[in-house]
Amino acid sequence: MRDRPFPPQETIGEEERRAVLEVLDSGILSQFLGEWGPDFLGGPRVRACEHAFAEALGAAEAISINSATTGLQVAVAAVGIAPGDEVIVSPFTMSASAAAIVMQNAIPVFADIEAETYGLEPEAVAGRITRQTRAILVTHLFGHPARMDRLLELSERHDLAVIEDAAQSIGATWNGRQTGTLGTAGVLSLNYHKIIHAGEGGIVLTDDPEVAQRARLVRNHGETVVGELDIENIANTIGSNFRLGEIEAAIAVEQLKKLDGLLAHRRHLAERLTARLSELPAILPATVATDCSHSYYVYPVRLELRRLEGVTRAAVARTLRAEGIPVAEGYVRPLYLQAMYQRRIAHGTEGCPWTCGHWHGQVSYEAGICPVAERLHEEELLLLDLCRAPLTEDDIDDVADSFAKVLGDLDALRRVAAV
Repeated sequence: MRDRPFPPQETIGEEERRAVLEVLDSGILSQFLGEWGPDFLGGPRVRACEHAFAEALGAAEAISINSATTGLQVAVAAVGIAPGDEVIVSPFTMSASAAAIVMQNAIPVFADIEAETYGLEPEAVAGRITRQTRAILVTHLFGHPARMDRLLELSERHDLAVIEDAAQSIGATWNGRQTGTLGTAGVLSLNYHKIIHAGEGGIVLTDDPEVAQRARLVRNHGETVVGELDIENIANTIGSNFRLGEIEAAIAVEQLKKLDGLLAHRRHLAERLTARLSELPAILPATVATDCSHSYYVYPVRLELRRLEGVTRAAVARTLRAEGIPVAEGYVRPLYLQAMYQRRIAHGTEGCPWTCGHWHGQVSYEAGICPVAERLHEEELLLLDLCRAPLTEDDIDDVADSFAKVLGDLDALRRVAAV
């Protein structure tokens, strides 16, 4: 069906090149100093970048960071998570979402996800809340918002912070509000394979001025300045060098200007693919929940294998690849199955944070605790990175035609599965 490769994503253009040259000509590649003064907050392009993201996404404050991974660490610290605190998190997300909790000597508690939105399932979250729970870390996976109405209700009832991992969902909305701006703090990614990028980088968003201040302290050696700022509560303000450079900031500003157009193209292609795949048996294409919009970082497809007796996901994926369609099976193995959680070894060799005296709860990391996440990863989920520029409607039709061809010959799929 497809005898030529799909072109790679390329969003960098002349605008970004000019911005980089302006930075080089200025001679200022970074203007951060790790001591109190005007440059504690960075150079002119870093500040311009932060202003642009806050304004575009509707947040009171934006703090630039050198990656979304460190942004999650900053956010967890800034909302006040302490050693021994429990934070509920999805197991079906990039490892940094949970590792950011461990970095604060806190305890990740994994709750299952919804099969439709791929975000935390609110009832599963409710069942994990204990007296030691202090926050919910929500991932808006693949570009679709998690079920924020119920999750925010739970957070208010139990006085929990909400941290959003919006690394994959820039531009997605829930009830007209941008992901990353719905909770206590949210984190965006500017990594090179995201919808917009600066090579590396991230943004922490918040409406809480205290959280913003603490995030800026953690970003830039906060322990050196808390005395001069006369901050009474200095917990979690020890910092590092999590700073974004002027070149990355300049690129990010130009990329942000392109966001609406890039999202419109992704949504157009995704809607076309959804319409085509909806006509096929045993295929559950991407859905968009009521009052939400999707940014389609990747396009998820679920297989109803019970309707395809004798067919495996591996056989479907292998046959699609033979038709020239690059498709991934599953996403990430549920995080609690990683060695760190199975062996409960993180800081040092004595089992901290689980056994270092700050925590006295119970948590399970056994296989089976999040059955939906496990089933999606092991059996049902296929991922396509094809609803993006510079692909066209013709490219999407090739994808849909290939699905139709592959699923139109179940006997052939059963033979592939038997090999």
